[in-house]
Amino acid sequence: MSQGHAFATPTNRLLACGIVAGPLFVLVVLIQAVTRAGFDLGYHPLSLLSLGDLGWVQVANFVVTGALFVACATGIRRVVPTGRGATWGPRLVGALGVGLIISGVFVTDAGGGFPPGAPAGAPAMSWHGALHEAGFILAVPGMIAGCLVFARRFADLRWRRWVVGSVAVPAAALVLVAWPDLDGLSLRLLVATAILFGYVAAVATRAMRGLPESVITLTPQRG
Repeated sequence: MSQGHAFATPTNRLLACGIVAGPLFVLVVLIQAVTRAGFDLGYHPLSLLSLGDLGWVQVANFVVTGALFVACATGIRRVVPTGRGATWGPRLVGALGVGLIISGVFVTDAGGGFPPGAPAGAPAMSWHGALHEAGFILAVPGMIAGCLVFARRFADLRWRRWVVGSVAVPAAALVLVAWPDLDGLSLRLLVATAILFGYVAAVATRAMRGLPESVITLTPQRG
């Protein structure tokens, strides 16, 4: 199947949303990190980019990226209609997207001196800040669980490399987040998030490559 033809079907276009979502999110964050005065990616959580005069950029980044992952989840559900992981695999990719949308709609609280003029310390959490954190919990830990759900499906298909990758990805994300050093935590969170986003892109790409035009189920093969 040619590369152009691979995007011709509605299902593949949905899957493609999951391929572009991660790079888009990370690129927009990095551009803001180097252009917004007073922001330090090694110190400030990226969620603080949702605040201030240009906060709408990161709000849109959360919402658009989340919508792309929800679309990808719909594509994965079409590709994996039955079998182990057919229900919870797509649902957890969808939860990643919904969590990002929630984190965009309900902004975090100002703190750490950003935006300029904000308190230097940690702020008291507001109701919208609590909902923002709930979105993060739905998105990141949910997708860590999603990797393990897909690992079980790949094990059934005997795709050994995919099983290893599906276990290694959440392990790497957990190590980055749980590393006992607050210095650089925000940057490590971004890297952990990018790894999870990359995993979704890899699954979506594999589904597209192994998809004959009239077939919407993954068939056991080495991958």
